[in-house]
Amino acid sequence: MFQPFSDEQSRTLVNLAQQYEVWIEAERALRALPYDLRRKEIGGRAYLYEIHDRGGNGTSLGPWSDALEERFETYRLEKRAAKNRRDGSASALAETCRLYRALRLPLIASEAGTLLREADRRGLLGADLLLVGTNAMPAYSAEAAGFVEAPSETQDLDFAWAADQPADTQKVWPMLKAADASFTVNTERTFQARNAAGYEVELLIAPSRMATLARQDQPRPVPLPEQEWLLFGRPVDHVVVARDNAPVRIVAPDPRWFALQKLWLAEQPKRNPLKRDKDRKQGTEVLNAVHLAMPQYPLDGAFEQSIPTPLGSLYEIWKSRRPERPPVAW
Repeated sequence: MFQPFSDEQSRTLVNLAQQYEVWIEAERALRALPYDLRRKEIGGRAYLYEIHDRGGNGTSLGPWSDALEERFETYRLEKRAAKNRRDGSASALAETCRLYRALRLPLIASEAGTLLREADRRGLLGADLLLVGTNAMPAYSAEAAGFVEAPSETQDLDFAWAADQPADTQKVWPMLKAADASFTVNTERTFQARNAAGYEVELLIAPSRMATLARQDQPRPVPLPEQEWLLFGRPVDHVVVARDNAPVRIVAPDPRWFALQKLWLAEQPKRNPLKRDKDRKQGTEVLNAVHLAMPQYPLDGAFEQSIPTPLGSLYEIWKSRRPERPPVAW
């Protein structure tokens, strides 16, 4: 049966989300600034250089002038302020992460957390990328304010490209390489990237979104019609904690459509038999949690009428077996 979070567990989730927002805003502000600006003396003349990396590679912004001096001082002030905000929020955030872990709230794999934080620094979560698959389960527990008893971790990660506007530059590949420079594209499965430790990231896409992914971006996903269902409804958006005690934001598909797609996958003959039982359990338990604890995602007549034919019979089977809501205790 579905088990609601305790008051302390729920408070910790709220505090975690608030503290993470302060921290990630400072991280984004730092990322928006140049890596560094430096004054350099060359041939007896002063220049302002924008430094691009740790190796000191940079580009001259021109001979030193009053305007460039003002730009240099403004940069230093903005960078110091963003660092202070980031470092000042990190201590309280780390303490809340430890409390989260102590309260046995749902966790995500550390490797997935590293990738999701980098994606969030770049503003990709929600707008361009959704976390799909097993790693999204902690977000559904957070949305239900209770434990969804189904497998919640794997040693890989699935992103779905969800942008509805064309991207003119690479977004996924630079994010992967920033998170771990050892990522390379699997030449036999070009929708997949792997790092030196063998951790796999797959990029999935609905046919309707294929034109919005930059042509040069990697990995290169194969359009799958069933990915369209994960674009329906309203995504969930929650901050959880990884096994390395670091905070992680998850933006995942609407739980109703996630669950129905999982039930559909469990019936596909080509699906790995070892994954089918997990798919069926995840789909069933997420729909149960929606029914019992997510009134914000109604399973009403309007929703039922929107269900595509391939999913309709699966929904009816679940509906005939759904758990009864417990009686009101007051």
